[in-house]
This record gives sequence, structure tokens and C-alpha cells, in this order.
Amino acid sequence: MAKNDFYATLGVARDASADDLKKAYRKLAMQFHPDRNQGDKSAEAKFREVSEAYEILKDDQKRAAYDRYGHAAFEGNGGGGGAGFEGGGLGDIFDQMFGDFMGRRGGAAGGRAARTGGDLRADAEIDLSEAFFGAKVQLRVQTRVNCEACDGTGSEGKERQSDTCTTCGGMGKVRAQQGFFLVERACPTCGGSGRIVRNPCRVCHGAATVPRERSLQVQIPAGVEDGTRIRLSGEGEAAGGGGTPGDLYVHIAIRPHVIFQREGANILVRVPLRISQAALGGDIEVPVIDGSRTRVKIPAGTQSGEQFRLRSKGFSVLRSAARGDMYIQVAVETPQHLTRRQRELMEEFEQEATGHAKGSPEAEGFFAKVKEFFDGK
Repeated sequence: MAKNDFYATLGVARDASADDLKKAYRKLAMQFHPDRNQGDKSAEAKFREVSEAYEILKDDQKRAAYDRYGHAAFEGNGGGGGAGFEGGGLGDIFDQMFGDFMGRRGGAAGGRAARTGGDLRADAEIDLSEAFFGAKVQLRVQTRVNCEACDGTGSEGKERQSDTCTTCGGMGKVRAQQGFFLVERACPTCGGSGRIVRNPCRVCHGAATVPRERSLQVQIPAGVEDGTRIRLSGEGEAAGGGGTPGDLYVHIAIRPHVIFQREGANILVRVPLRISQAALGGDIEVPVIDGSRTRVKIPAGTQSGEQFRLRSKGFSVLRSAARGDMYIQVAVETPQHLTRRQRELMEEFEQEATGHAKGSPEAEGFFAKVKEFFDGK
């Protein structure tokens, strides 16, 4: 009996997101759950169908296989539920879909795997201003380079001979069953080269590469965000044997700033004001991330927490000439350690303010409600 399309079973489009899949599954699972449909065989069958569809589509690799091959991607020759997919089963699908896995890049079908160097990670910490303008940072990376003594062959002398690795049969990779999938890994015996050196080089001992510290300059683009990962192709470890070098991934961390707080392409600046400044209003001068200054007019009666928007004064947008906005957030500060004269003035102000609802409408309104509450009790 032909199975229904998994997307149709869940009632979602083929480009549905992971969240859409989860919502659809939860709704249908609750509707057809056997506990809510005691003795209903059709509901039980529907529940199994929904569960199977979600089990496949929630996994990125399984979903990719299903999108390409349909139900055939999960049907072994003997219907054996996940054991040793051969002869047109998942093993062949794995080869077609993940042929580049573990460094097998562009090799001929059935041929020996091309050796690939390992990827590296480096961390770069920059200031917020450097993230705004862009910057060049100098990094020192512990890596592996081709051995100069053997020209990256791993062999001693002119003959530079090697034999086919007996573990992987010259493929440079081995397979292992992990649950539902066949997983390929670099051969542990030959390190992915597919060959065993007969007469190892005395410097690299047959590895074809040697450890070394490299220094390189990395361009950080303007507008980069904290946590961004920059990929430098071919800057990773050397592979030896004429293989392809790996990649270098630079992870960016941005130090907190003492004034500016970044929120995407926007910048928030918290500006404390004295009570008199907030009450009377006036102009204040604030810095901008690009190093300039700007004046902001504070209206009389400004309340704590109010924000003022300055268009295009925010952060630079990655790979664009556009800029975000800057928001000035006011924080009205209650004075401390009053002088005698300040206390006298504040007491006079309090006497004048008492009962004046227009001066402090929120406070007057609150205490009026409190009075009504107690009077009502």
C-alpha cells in the first residue's frame, strides 16, 4: 500500500520551517492520540502515520533524503528497519548526497579520496568602534604546514614510494553504522590519504605535515556582530600529498562599551538627567559611535524611561552603506546628599506640589485610587 506524502500528512508546505512542522505535529498528535480515541483503530493508524512523518521531517538529513528520493530513501532491500542499506538503499543515497563529507572533494567515482587538511578555529576580540568601522586584526594560529624535507609526501628519499592502505583499501575513509545512518570517517590508519608510506620521512615521520605557528592578518568587515564567524578558505591545516588545505574559522567577540549598547543595527544610550533638567527641559550633548557629537532637545516635563530617536546615527549595517538609529533613553536621577539650601528648596517645592494634580498627575492619580480603595473597605 502506497504511503501518503509526509508533508500532506502533516498538512504543511514543502518549505515549512521546523517550528511549523512541530506545531502541525503537536496539533495532529493531540487529535489522534490513542488515549483520546480509545478503541478507534483508524485514529491509532493516523497517529502512527503522523508520528512517522514528523520523525523523518524533523531531522535535516532525513528530510533532505526524503525531499530527493521520497519514501524510497528509507526502504531497505529486505525491509529490515535500518540494518545495512545496500544495493540502491541508503548507502548509495549517502554517497550521492554527502559525497564531500570528510574531505572527499571531486574524486572520481570509486577512486581514492583526495586528502583534506583539518579546519582551524581562531578567536578575535575587538572594540565596538572597530566593529563599526571595520578593522584589520593580527592573529597567531597553531597549524600544520607541508613538510619541506619531503615536499609534503611523507616519504624519505627520491623514490617516495607508498602502498595502498589495507584498512580502507585506498579509499581514505571507513564507514560505520550509527543508528539509522551510515557515517563516513577518515581512515585512522592512513589518516585519509589512502596510502601507507614505505620509508617515512625523518622530519615528519610520514605525516607529510609538521606543526607550525602562523601569523596572518584578517580583515573584519564594518557592521560585524558579536558571535559572527568568518571563514577563510584554504587557511587551515595543510593536507600533504597534494591534498586540499582546510579552512580557518575566525570567531568574533565584541567588548562591551562604556556608553553605547548595541541592539542589532541600532544603538541605545542611557542618559541620566537631574530632576531640574527633566522638569525644565533643555539641550544636552551626546556622543555618536562614529566619533561625532549631536545635540538633543529635552522637552520640559520629560519622564524617566522616555526615548528620543536619532535617525541614521546608529550602527553600520554589514555590507551596506546604511546605518541604524540611535535611541537616547532618559533616566531621571533622584538627588542624594542634599545641602541645607537644597533641602529647603525641595521642601518648599513639596509644599507647593501637594494637591497640585497637574504637576504630578500620575502620583496624584495613584494616591487618589489608594484613598478610594481604603474608603471602600
